Amino acid sequence: MNNSNNQIRRSDRAVTDQNWIKKFLQDAPFGVLATVSEDQPFINTNLYAYDEDTNAIYIHTATQGRTVENIKANRKVCFTVAEMGRLLPAEEARDFSLEYASVVVFGHAEILSDNTERKYALQCLLDKYFPHLQAGQDYPALDEKSMKGTAAYKINIKSWSAKEKKAPPDFPGAFDFGNPP
Repeated sequence: MNNSNNQIRRSDRAVTDQNWIKKFLQDAPFGVLATVSEDQPFINTNLYAYDEDTNAIYIHTATQGRTVENIKANRKVCFTVAEMGRLLPAEEARDFSLEYASVVVFGHAEILSDNTERKYALQCLLDKYFPHLQAGQDYPALDEKSMKGTAAYKINIKSWSAKEKKAPPDFPGAFDFGNPP
């Protein structure tokens, strides 16, 4: 789902495996949503759920605030998820690096107003973060009252790109952040 707006400069790090991208989106613990209002960019860290069936990302926020206002003004959004691997020392400071993986999504956000869609979006989030708990058994099933005060969004994915840098397991001096050798 690449297009000219999201081409990766370092093609040697590009990930084109669509299944890898979908799994990464499903597994990452949180993402960052970028919106814009006039000429002012705004980012917001969010819990989210990627739904392969709808090829969409669902998030939620309060019903008031910059995210809602920005999306009302401009539906174009960018959403990213990333993970950091080991730090990679080198002989020269400019060559220090790290392992990483990331996915960047471009799309259009919509504020869900239909209660069936809102319930679906919020249940996707509950299923991702609390898979061991069941609606109607461990907590009350979502209804109009329980969804009050929560805005749910659907990011319709138009394109995405992914990249990954991995070093060999025996990379000299490699270590995890916060755990130097």
